[in-house]
Amino acid sequence: MAHIITATLALRFYASMLAPMFVTVAMVISLMVATPMASAATFNTDDVATHEHWQSMTLSLGGERHYRAIETHSYSDATLSLNATAGVCDLPWLEMRVTLEQQQGESRAVNLVPARLRIDEQPVIDTMAEFITERGDDGFYAHFYLSDLAALMADMRQGEQLFLGFDQEEREPWYMTFSLQGADAAINRMLTQCEGGGTH
Repeated sequence: MAHIITATLALRFYASMLAPMFVTVAMVISLMVATPMASAATFNTDDVATHEHWQSMTLSLGGERHYRAIETHSYSDATLSLNATAGVCDLPWLEMRVTLEQQQGESRAVNLVPARLRIDEQPVIDTMAEFITERGDDGFYAHFYLSDLAALMADMRQGEQLFLGFDQEEREPWYMTFSLQGADAAINRMLTQCEGGGTH
């Protein structure tokens, strides 16, 4: 079973990913992925609701609106979230954020690494995760490239835990475990809010 890493290990892992194994394709793919919402721009957070270990909320800045289902329970320095954007609610994305010790000086795609996801005893999903930093933000983000996010979301609604694993070349993989208690209600509300334009 996946072990839970500490904040120190998370920071050490992040530092190792800054080594010059940057993959050129990450730059290309990064142009196609949604930019992390918690970037240097500060979004207003509204309509926050708690669903056991998860929350759902609306993020807005000017005319830009995003809807989020987020798990903040398992770690003090990391979150897992599903996000949807008004107007393209059928294209949600999965994101993990780890808090670093200081704000980052530049926005960039740091690396593209093999990753795996598993919900409870379901089959492992092999994928790629792109690590991104945002200028003025004290976190790094992992965006996951998933061919069937709808199926993953369905499993998340019924599961108890989501396991993540990230390859570290010759070192042992880095694992994290997030609770799915309350994910069903949070995801449902996120999608309802998005499709309804924020109405309850």
